[in-house]
Amino acid sequence: MTHNLPDDPLSPSAPQFRVGISDDLRVPWGWTEVALFVILGVIGSVVVTWGAAEIAVRFFGANSIDVFGMTMSTAKSVVVLISQAILDGLAILYLYLMLLARTPAPFWEAIGWREMRPRSGKIRDSALQLLAGGAVLAVVVSFAGGFLNSKETLPIEQLLQARVSILLFGILGVLVAPLVEETIFRGFLYPVIARRLGIAAGIAITGTLFGLMHAAQLWGGWGQIALLILVGVVLTWVRARTGTVAASYLVHLGYNGLQLVGYLIYLVSGSHH
Repeated sequence: MTHNLPDDPLSPSAPQFRVGISDDLRVPWGWTEVALFVILGVIGSVVVTWGAAEIAVRFFGANSIDVFGMTMSTAKSVVVLISQAILDGLAILYLYLMLLARTPAPFWEAIGWREMRPRSGKIRDSALQLLAGGAVLAVVVSFAGGFLNSKETLPIEQLLQARVSILLFGILGVLVAPLVEETIFRGFLYPVIARRLGIAAGIAITGTLFGLMHAAQLWGGWGQIALLILVGVVLTWVRARTGTVAASYLVHLGYNGLQLVGYLIYLVSGSHH
């Protein structure tokens, strides 16, 4: 009996791979899909943020000056955070629809969330080690950041002035950001770069883009931006080393989780750098 499905579930229009490419880099998308993702992301960020601001003013009674003004008010911070959550959802939707037309494989597996295969011990033990590694990374970055703090008030500090903003940021930072960012950077973007330029360049470039994506939140804190680029490089190295986004996600989760706990302790204690 013959089978119609090929061993490799890539569509006929999928990129052709040279010999020696590892399995985790054999993905059914390329630079065209990446470029389209970036273009739609830029357009979407403008439309979604403006639309959320209009809804806040027209339907929730927010002051238009507070929402559209240059200063960061509570209303504007909520609009920014909700807009980011919507954009995260739209990004995953784009990736889902893109893969739906290219492979019959399950979405999460196709986008890089493969099962972890620890060399020794159980998967649970490996997961705990990765979470702990992320927490250690957070401690190292926080310690180093203490020597690099900018005297200016960073945009992210202005964003987190109200309790509701802190709550939303905490939820997004722990429950949403690691999932979405790892899927985009380590699942979608890294294989395309590494396949074309090599694994080392893929790690460096993907990590740098990850750090620069957060630059707007840390504008003026150049040392913090550099540290976040380092974090991005470490996360991408974990992805390359293990062959699965699940591993870098756990490190990211441990990192963001401890960072959030530290920030909450900072707020409660009322300490200042």
